[in-house]
Amino acid sequence: MSEWMSLLAWGDAGWGDEMVRGALWTLVLATVAFALGVAIGSLGATAKLSSLPPARWLGQGYTTVIRGVPDLLVIYLLFFGGNQAVMAIARGLFGYDGYIELNAFTIGAIALGTVSGAYSTEVIRGAVLAVPRGQIEAARACGMSGWLLFRRIMVPQVARYALPGLGNVWQLTLKDTSLISIVGLVEIMRSASIASGSTQKPFVFYLSAAVLYLCLTAGSNRVFGLAELWANRGVRRA
Repeated sequence: MSEWMSLLAWGDAGWGDEMVRGALWTLVLATVAFALGVAIGSLGATAKLSSLPPARWLGQGYTTVIRGVPDLLVIYLLFFGGNQAVMAIARGLFGYDGYIELNAFTIGAIALGTVSGAYSTEVIRGAVLAVPRGQIEAARACGMSGWLLFRRIMVPQVARYALPGLGNVWQLTLKDTSLISIVGLVEIMRSASIASGSTQKPFVFYLSAAVLYLCLTAGSNRVFGLAELWANRGVRRA
Protein backbone atom coordinates (compact mmCIF):
# COMPACT_ATOMS: atom_id res chain seq x y z
CA MET A 1 0.00 0.00 0.00
CA SER A 2 2.85 2.41 0.80
CA GLU A 3 4.28 1.81 -2.67
CA TRP A 4 0.92 2.66 -4.24
CA MET A 5 0.68 5.84 -2.18
CA SER A 6 4.16 6.92 -3.22
CA LEU A 7 3.46 6.23 -6.89
CA LEU A 8 0.21 8.22 -6.75
CA ALA A 9 1.62 11.02 -4.60
CA TRP A 10 0.98 14.64 -5.57
CA GLY A 11 3.83 16.65 -7.06
CA ASP A 12 7.23 15.66 -8.42
CA ALA A 13 7.43 12.62 -6.15
CA GLY A 14 4.48 10.83 -7.76
CA TRP A 15 1.99 10.76 -10.62
CA GLY A 16 -1.22 11.68 -8.80
CA ASP A 17 -1.44 15.20 -10.19
CA GLU A 18 -0.78 13.97 -13.74
CA MET A 19 -3.60 11.42 -13.44
CA VAL A 20 -6.03 14.02 -12.13
CA ARG A 21 -5.01 16.45 -14.87
CA GLY A 22 -5.67 13.71 -17.40
CA ALA A 23 -9.12 13.17 -15.88
CA LEU A 24 -9.89 16.87 -16.26
CA TRP A 25 -8.85 16.80 -19.92
CA THR A 26 -11.02 13.73 -20.41
CA LEU A 27 -14.02 15.53 -18.93
CA VAL A 28 -13.44 18.69 -20.99
CA LEU A 29 -12.98 16.73 -24.22
CA ALA A 30 -16.08 14.61 -23.58
CA THR A 31 -18.16 17.72 -22.81
CA VAL A 32 -17.10 19.57 -25.97
CA ALA A 33 -17.54 16.48 -28.16
CA PHE A 34 -20.95 15.69 -26.63
CA ALA A 35 -22.19 19.26 -27.15
CA LEU A 36 -20.97 19.14 -30.76
CA GLY A 37 -22.64 15.75 -31.17
CA VAL A 38 -25.98 17.05 -29.90
CA ALA A 39 -25.79 19.97 -32.35
CA ILE A 40 -24.95 17.61 -35.21
CA GLY A 41 -27.63 15.19 -34.02
CA SER A 42 -30.26 17.93 -34.08
CA LEU A 43 -29.36 18.74 -37.67
CA GLY A 44 -29.25 15.06 -38.56
CA ALA A 45 -32.65 14.40 -37.02
CA THR A 46 -34.08 17.38 -38.88
CA ALA A 47 -32.67 16.00 -42.12
CA LYS A 48 -34.03 12.49 -41.53
CA LEU A 49 -37.47 13.85 -40.68
CA SER A 50 -37.49 16.26 -43.61
CA SER A 51 -40.01 15.97 -46.41
CA LEU A 52 -37.18 16.54 -48.91
CA PRO A 53 -35.71 13.23 -50.18
CA PRO A 54 -32.13 14.58 -50.62
CA ALA A 55 -32.09 15.70 -46.97
CA ARG A 56 -33.36 12.30 -45.81
CA TRP A 57 -30.76 10.51 -47.94
CA LEU A 58 -28.00 12.72 -46.53
CA GLY A 59 -29.08 12.09 -42.95
CA GLN A 60 -29.46 8.36 -43.53
CA GLY A 61 -26.08 8.16 -45.23
CA TYR A 62 -24.37 9.98 -42.36
CA THR A 63 -25.78 7.76 -39.61
CA THR A 64 -25.21 4.57 -41.62
CA VAL A 65 -21.57 5.34 -42.41
CA ILE A 66 -20.53 6.66 -39.01
CA ARG A 67 -22.26 3.91 -37.04
CA GLY A 68 -20.98 1.28 -39.45
CA VAL A 69 -17.23 1.95 -39.11
CA PRO A 70 -15.07 1.69 -35.97
CA ASP A 71 -14.67 4.88 -33.94
CA LEU A 72 -10.89 4.50 -34.12
CA LEU A 73 -11.06 4.59 -37.93
CA VAL A 74 -13.01 7.86 -37.80
CA ILE A 75 -10.29 9.34 -35.59
CA TYR A 76 -7.55 8.19 -37.97
CA LEU A 77 -9.37 9.57 -41.01
CA LEU A 78 -9.86 12.97 -39.38
CA PHE A 79 -6.32 12.99 -37.98
CA PHE A 80 -4.64 12.33 -41.31
CA GLY A 81 -7.25 13.96 -43.54
CA GLY A 82 -8.24 16.94 -41.40
CA ASN A 83 -4.92 18.75 -41.74
CA GLN A 84 -4.92 18.25 -45.51
CA ALA A 85 -8.50 19.51 -45.76
CA VAL A 86 -7.71 22.65 -43.75
CA MET A 87 -4.60 23.36 -45.82
CA ALA A 88 -6.57 22.87 -49.05
CA ILE A 89 -9.22 25.33 -47.88
CA ALA A 90 -6.58 27.85 -46.77
CA ARG A 91 -4.79 27.50 -50.10
CA GLY A 92 -7.95 27.76 -52.19
CA LEU A 93 -9.63 30.63 -50.33
CA PHE A 94 -6.73 32.65 -48.95
CA GLY A 95 -3.73 31.61 -51.06
CA TYR A 96 -1.84 30.41 -47.96
CA ASP A 97 0.73 27.73 -48.82
CA GLY A 98 2.13 27.10 -45.34
CA TYR A 99 1.68 24.03 -43.19
CA ILE A 100 -1.32 23.94 -40.84
CA GLU A 101 -1.69 21.29 -38.16
CA LEU A 102 -4.77 20.85 -35.99
CA ASN A 103 -3.97 20.12 -32.37
CA ALA A 104 -4.90 16.84 -30.71
CA PHE A 105 -7.77 18.34 -28.74
CA THR A 106 -9.41 19.80 -31.86
CA ILE A 107 -9.05 16.51 -33.74
CA GLY A 108 -10.44 14.59 -30.78
CA ALA A 109 -13.42 16.91 -30.28
CA ILE A 110 -14.36 16.83 -33.97
CA ALA A 111 -13.93 13.06 -34.26
CA LEU A 112 -15.88 12.18 -31.14
CA GLY A 113 -18.48 14.83 -31.92
CA THR A 114 -18.98 13.28 -35.35
CA VAL A 115 -19.39 9.82 -33.84
CA SER A 116 -21.70 10.87 -31.02
CA GLY A 117 -23.68 12.99 -33.49
CA ALA A 118 -24.69 9.87 -35.42
CA TYR A 119 -26.10 8.25 -32.29
CA SER A 120 -27.64 11.50 -31.08
CA THR A 121 -29.40 11.81 -34.44
CA GLU A 122 -31.32 8.60 -33.83
CA VAL A 123 -32.07 9.49 -30.21
CA ILE A 124 -33.44 12.93 -31.09
CA ARG A 125 -35.35 11.60 -34.11
CA GLY A 126 -37.02 8.98 -31.91
CA ALA A 127 -37.85 11.63 -29.31
CA VAL A 128 -39.49 13.85 -31.93
CA LEU A 129 -41.59 10.96 -33.20
CA ALA A 130 -42.62 10.12 -29.63
CA VAL A 131 -44.30 13.51 -29.10
CA PRO A 132 -48.06 12.89 -29.28
CA ARG A 133 -49.53 14.31 -32.47
CA GLY A 134 -52.59 15.42 -30.55
CA GLN A 135 -50.52 17.97 -28.62
CA ILE A 136 -49.22 19.48 -31.85
CA GLU A 137 -52.70 19.62 -33.34
CA ALA A 138 -54.07 21.18 -30.15
CA ALA A 139 -51.34 23.84 -30.21
CA ARG A 140 -52.16 24.71 -33.80
CA ALA A 141 -55.84 24.81 -32.99
CA CYS A 142 -55.07 27.35 -30.24
CA GLY A 143 -53.38 29.56 -32.84
CA MET A 144 -49.77 29.00 -31.80
CA SER A 145 -47.19 30.11 -34.33
CA GLY A 146 -44.57 27.66 -35.56
CA TRP A 147 -41.87 29.17 -33.33
CA LEU A 148 -44.10 29.19 -30.26
CA LEU A 149 -45.13 25.58 -30.88
CA PHE A 150 -41.49 24.60 -31.23
CA ARG A 151 -40.45 26.42 -28.05
CA ARG A 152 -43.32 25.46 -25.76
CA ILE A 153 -44.35 22.04 -27.06
CA MET A 154 -41.58 20.38 -29.03
CA VAL A 155 -38.45 21.36 -27.10
CA PRO A 156 -39.70 20.38 -23.58
CA GLN A 157 -41.23 17.13 -24.84
CA VAL A 158 -38.27 16.14 -26.99
CA ALA A 159 -35.88 16.88 -24.14
CA ARG A 160 -37.91 14.69 -21.81
CA TYR A 161 -37.96 11.76 -24.22
CA ALA A 162 -34.37 12.16 -25.39
CA LEU A 163 -32.57 12.54 -22.06
CA PRO A 164 -32.25 8.80 -21.24
CA GLY A 165 -30.84 8.06 -24.68
CA LEU A 166 -28.54 11.08 -24.62
CA GLY A 167 -27.28 9.89 -21.24
CA ASN A 168 -26.15 6.67 -22.91
CA VAL A 169 -24.52 8.65 -25.74
CA TRP A 170 -22.65 10.72 -23.14
CA GLN A 171 -21.31 7.58 -21.47
CA LEU A 172 -20.11 6.25 -24.83
CA THR A 173 -18.47 9.58 -25.63
CA LEU A 174 -16.80 9.67 -22.22
CA LYS A 175 -15.29 6.22 -22.70
CA ASP A 176 -14.34 6.90 -26.32
CA THR A 177 -12.04 9.70 -25.14
CA SER A 178 -9.56 6.92 -24.34
CA LEU A 179 -9.07 6.45 -28.10
CA ILE A 180 -7.81 10.01 -28.48
CA SER A 181 -4.59 9.03 -26.70
CA ILE A 182 -3.32 7.78 -30.08
CA VAL A 183 -3.10 11.36 -31.38
CA GLY A 184 -1.14 12.57 -28.37
CA LEU A 185 -3.73 14.18 -26.10
CA VAL A 186 -2.75 13.49 -22.49
CA GLU A 187 -6.08 12.32 -21.05
CA ILE A 188 -6.59 9.51 -18.53
CA MET A 189 -5.33 6.63 -20.68
CA ARG A 190 -2.37 8.57 -22.03
CA SER A 191 -1.40 9.65 -18.52
CA ALA A 192 -1.66 6.05 -17.28
CA SER A 193 0.43 4.82 -20.22
CA ILE A 194 3.18 7.38 -19.64
CA ALA A 195 3.24 6.70 -15.90
CA SER A 196 3.29 2.91 -16.29
CA GLY A 197 6.06 3.10 -18.88
CA SER A 198 8.14 5.35 -16.64
CA THR A 199 7.71 3.31 -13.46
CA GLN A 200 7.18 -0.19 -14.92
CA LYS A 201 4.09 -0.49 -12.71
CA PRO A 202 1.26 -0.79 -15.26
CA PHE A 203 -1.25 -2.45 -12.92
CA VAL A 204 -1.18 0.46 -10.48
CA PHE A 205 -1.85 3.14 -13.05
CA TYR A 206 -4.31 1.28 -15.25
CA LEU A 207 -6.30 0.35 -12.16
CA SER A 208 -6.19 4.01 -11.14
CA ALA A 209 -7.44 4.93 -14.61
CA ALA A 210 -10.35 2.50 -14.17
CA VAL A 211 -11.24 4.12 -10.84
CA LEU A 212 -11.18 7.58 -12.43
CA TYR A 213 -13.46 6.46 -15.26
CA LEU A 214 -15.87 4.88 -12.76
CA CYS A 215 -15.96 8.11 -10.76
CA LEU A 216 -16.73 10.11 -13.89
CA THR A 217 -19.44 7.72 -15.07
CA ALA A 218 -21.03 7.51 -11.62
CA GLY A 219 -21.12 11.29 -11.37
CA SER A 220 -22.54 11.50 -14.89
CA ASN A 221 -25.32 9.05 -14.00
CA ARG A 222 -26.25 11.25 -11.07
CA VAL A 223 -26.31 14.43 -13.19
CA PHE A 224 -28.46 12.87 -15.91
CA GLY A 225 -30.74 11.35 -13.28
CA LEU A 226 -31.37 14.80 -11.81
CA ALA A 227 -31.90 16.21 -15.31
CA GLU A 228 -34.52 13.54 -16.01
CA LEU A 229 -36.31 14.33 -12.76
CA TRP A 230 -36.37 18.00 -13.71
CA ALA A 231 -37.61 17.29 -17.24
CA ASN A 232 -40.36 15.00 -15.93
CA ARG A 233 -41.60 17.35 -13.23
CA GLY A 234 -45.39 17.56 -13.26
CA VAL A 235 -45.73 14.40 -15.37
CA ARG A 236 -47.93 11.74 -13.83
CA ARG A 237 -46.53 8.24 -14.11
CA ALA A 238 -48.89 5.40 -14.98
